[in-house]
Amino acid sequence: MSAASPSDDLSSPSPTAATAPVPATLAPHQTPAAQAAGALLLSRMAFGLVALVALAALLMAIALWQKVSGMKEQLARQSADAIAQSMEARTLARQASDTVRDASARVALIETRVAEVALQRSQLEELIQSLSRSRDENLVVDIDSAVRLALQQAQVTGSVEPLLAALKAGDVRIARAAQPRLTPLQRAMQRDADRLRSSASTDSAEALQKLDELMRGVDDLPTLNAVAVRGTGTNAWQAEPIPADAPWWQRALLTVRGEARSLVRVGRIQSPEAILLAPEQSYFLRENLKLKLLNARLSLLSRQMEATRSELSQVTASLNRYFDPASRRTQAAATLLQQLQAQMKTTEPVRIDDTLAALATAAAGR
Repeated sequence: MSAASPSDDLSSPSPTAATAPVPATLAPHQTPAAQAAGALLLSRMAFGLVALVALAALLMAIALWQKVSGMKEQLARQSADAIAQSMEARTLARQASDTVRDASARVALIETRVAEVALQRSQLEELIQSLSRSRDENLVVDIDSAVRLALQQAQVTGSVEPLLAALKAGDVRIARAAQPRLTPLQRAMQRDADRLRSSASTDSAEALQKLDELMRGVDDLPTLNAVAVRGTGTNAWQAEPIPADAPWWQRALLTVRGEARSLVRVGRIQSPEAILLAPEQSYFLRENLKLKLLNARLSLLSRQMEATRSELSQVTASLNRYFDPASRRTQAAATLLQQLQAQMKTTEPVRIDDTLAALATAAAGR
């Protein structure tokens, strides 16, 4: 405990000291020297404390100054780095701007070239299409001419082989061309070819051969008013043969009876004009029949089926009216006429409507 100095007591009187009396036991020991020493010690301690506080403050200020200096240096360094980075970034930005400008110019140039290439490609495609279209048109024209020529040959000759060959050749050419727009034409040609094969008209060569055979056999046909040789090979009105070993009276009787029988003929007359036909008229009848067969032949060659049927009907009527129906030659001629008429009924004109329609569509470019 430190003793209070007199100056303190004098300068700052405490209410407690004023009110509380000092004990009687301490009063005799507190001398002025002791009080002065105590005050000096107290002041020294206060000065030391102040010096210590000042030293601590100085140290703290020095530490703060060093810290602030470090912070300034760091800030300066960071600022320099930031400035350098900003300059570098500005340089990079300038370079990027130049690169972008160059890239934009290149892109514009590339777009221009792409547009030119696209235009050239479109022109080239149009040229290829025009060339392909012209090639297709030429192919269609060639097939059309070949098919029409074969159709005319088939109509003239009556044989569908030239037409089938033309359709097959056209099918092969379309398959080689490999053009999708000609596929309907190829299908139409295949349908017509199949129809012609399935319902091929009768070969006119066979009909012409039968007509030629009829024309050759007209001169040998027996008429109704002639003494015809029957199917047994003997004459119906010929005298009976006389046996060689017969007596003379029997031979004389047979001779008289044969002469008597040859004077009178009894029969049913169904066609009076055939019986009354004169011998010289038989020649004209046969020639007229040949002319009708020749007309039928010409009509068949020109593919006029109605005229052919009409001529054959007239030939059949003349054959049934003027010639002996019991003769084998007449029966054979009638059979040939029936076969020819049957062939003419089944014969139809050669038609390729699907192919011609498809050719017209392809030629129109649809």
